Amino acid sequence: MEVVRIRPRGYCHGVVEAIRLAKKVGEERQGRPVTMLGYLVHNEHATRELEAAGVRLVAETDRMKGLEQITEGTVIFTAHGISPLVVEAARQRGLEIVDATCSDVTRTHDVVRELTQRGLHVIYIGKRGHPEPAGVLGVAPEHTTLVETIEEADNLNFPAGTRLAVTCQTTLSMWDTQAIIDRLAERFPDIEIHNEICRATQDRQEAAVLAAPDVDCVVVVGSRRSSNSQRLVQVVEELGHKPAYLVDTAEDLKPEWFRGINRVGVTSGASTPTHLTREVITALEAMPSEDAILTASPPLDDPATK
Repeated sequence: MEVVRIRPRGYCHGVVEAIRLAKKVGEERQGRPVTMLGYLVHNEHATRELEAAGVRLVAETDRMKGLEQITEGTVIFTAHGISPLVVEAARQRGLEIVDATCSDVTRTHDVVRELTQRGLHVIYIGKRGHPEPAGVLGVAPEHTTLVETIEEADNLNFPAGTRLAVTCQTTLSMWDTQAIIDRLAERFPDIEIHNEICRATQDRQEAAVLAAPDVDCVVVVGSRRSSNSQRLVQVVEELGHKPAYLVDTAEDLKPEWFRGINRVGVTSGASTPTHLTREVITALEAMPSEDAILTASPPLDDPATK
């Protein structure tokens, strides 16, 4: 099988910094409890590496509830960001705080804070249940409205005279997000637009879509927890018009996906360890392509076929 390595792929700068910081804290505080409040990054393999480095996981979607399980030591806030209310609660519990929030997410927090302080109501495009929107909405909960779809944007209504702004989760499909922003601009012509899709997300999505016409399918290596990995599958299918498959490891590859396939593209989510992608590439390269199968088949008049 011919494998096209789609670049860029793998760890983004925010994930690199978060993992580096968490490992350092785990090493420096040996013997004292160190706990990450939720998955530091959305990849189970990276999480196991951190646990081996002495960083315990509290896997609670509701960060405030998760905080109740941490009674002492150091708490690490994840790369996805955290609500200021949770930060204050951690301080009141006497915990040492280590903030591993991605700088791109921190910028979104700052944008929402600045907009709401100026008296604007913020429409935030994001995925319910994901920790990044939960953290951003906590910045100014009474002045922020979450929407996921164009349909939800169509149903928004505000009192006359309400000044509006729109921003978004950093790891969404850049095309879907722009479509919602465009619809909001149609409905509310004076809305302030702050598209915060991060550069790493944009680059990976654009590269995957551009590579799609030259391959028969695309394999995305990443966790199902990972929003940006799921969006890579989505954009390849919807905009690249090729089949795309999300796998956690090489063991998830299914031979039936590759019947009739000669050339496969490989990319990976922004929180996927490099060695997992290498293993997937190696496994794919070991698979026979459709051309190789046909070449190896005996001719129809071969006695062995009779």
